[in-house]
Amino acid sequence: MTLGDILQKEQIITELKASNRWEAIDELISKLVETGKVKAENRDQIAAVVKKRETSMSTGIGFGIGIPHASTDLIYEVVGAFGRSGKGVNFDALDNQPVHLVMLFLVPQGQFQKHLHTLANIAKLLHNKDFRAALEQAPDAETMMKVIKNPQSTTP
Repeated sequence: MTLGDILQKEQIITELKASNRWEAIDELISKLVETGKVKAENRDQIAAVVKKRETSMSTGIGFGIGIPHASTDLIYEVVGAFGRSGKGVNFDALDNQPVHLVMLFLVPQGQFQKHLHTLANIAKLLHNKDFRAALEQAPDAETMMKVIKNPQSTTP
């Protein structure tokens, strides 16, 4: 699964209000509820699972990237939300730098291989500095979605 498979422009927050990783996770889960990807009654339970995973080790992987993720039996397909922060979010990242791009995704319980492949694909894509720059400079969610759908257009 790629970012383009998981996201639609409605699942993108162009300017996160969050100042820390917990607020960012809440904001992105709220976006999943708002877009109908997660049932409202499952919101708190899903947030708890993601935060528990995040507590074990920060998903702030460096280069201004955070990829909070978890498996849950409360969804039936891989879902995600993407957020951008101009000011940066304190994510307790591995490099101690603020995070500007946050990709939260959820995988149905028991789909370990899909979980690993999705995480690897997202991390690989977000490690490309031209791709990150294109996302950071995009004026709106529609433009961000075009970058996500066509990542090779960002590589020189």
